[in-house]
Amino acid sequence: MKTNKPLILLIEDDPPFRQLLTTTLENQDYSVLSSETGREGLHIARNQAPQLSILDLGLPDIDGQEVIRRLRLWSELPIIVLSARNQENDITLALDNGADDYLTKPFNNGELLSRIKALLRRISTTSESDLKLFQVGDLKVELHKRKIFVDAKEVHLTPIEFNLLSILVRNAGFVVTHRQLLEKVWGASYIGNSHYLRIYMGQLRHKLESDPARPRYILTEAGVGYRLNDEES
Repeated sequence: MKTNKPLILLIEDDPPFRQLLTTTLENQDYSVLSSETGREGLHIARNQAPQLSILDLGLPDIDGQEVIRRLRLWSELPIIVLSARNQENDITLALDNGADDYLTKPFNNGELLSRIKALLRRISTTSESDLKLFQVGDLKVELHKRKIFVDAKEVHLTPIEFNLLSILVRNAGFVVTHRQLLEKVWGASYIGNSHYLRIYMGQLRHKLESDPARPRYILTEAGVGYRLNDEES
């Protein structure tokens, strides 16, 4: 019987942890499909149309990073990686492969549930019409008009600054990696030029932040990328 509950695909090979997480999600009014292998998870993703996937990286058949790569060949299914791997290169690789978010084990249930809600909310508001306006605190971005305001005063950005900011706005609340930003703004041949980002993010902060040394909006995720803060407080 079909329900209106959001359907989550959980790919996790540890049975006790998988059951615990399934119970946690079902208690929060989510429906859960679970798989203990990457291949079975990919099959479920293709045939059951889940709305979001929670993915472990250490799977018995194929690595979770490969699961992400294969999914991204044909699907925009939102992916939250839940893994014991906590090295920056693991996190960066997962995000570059196409994961939307990354949490390391052990984790807080409340944080995971908040990330799920935020990602589902982002999915429901990613139509072009909904993306026309972004506002948090004193920062207002009118993407369709290419206008930026801080404390009601218009701020003029260069084309590259605007392109960087628009990517962050479209992924507000989530990390965008250095590679993703360089590839989308300058092109694939520039992914090694991370100093470009330091320069342009510095310029953006001076134009948008009241204290660029202690930014409120454009946050650095050390070794990984940047995140636009979408929280009011």
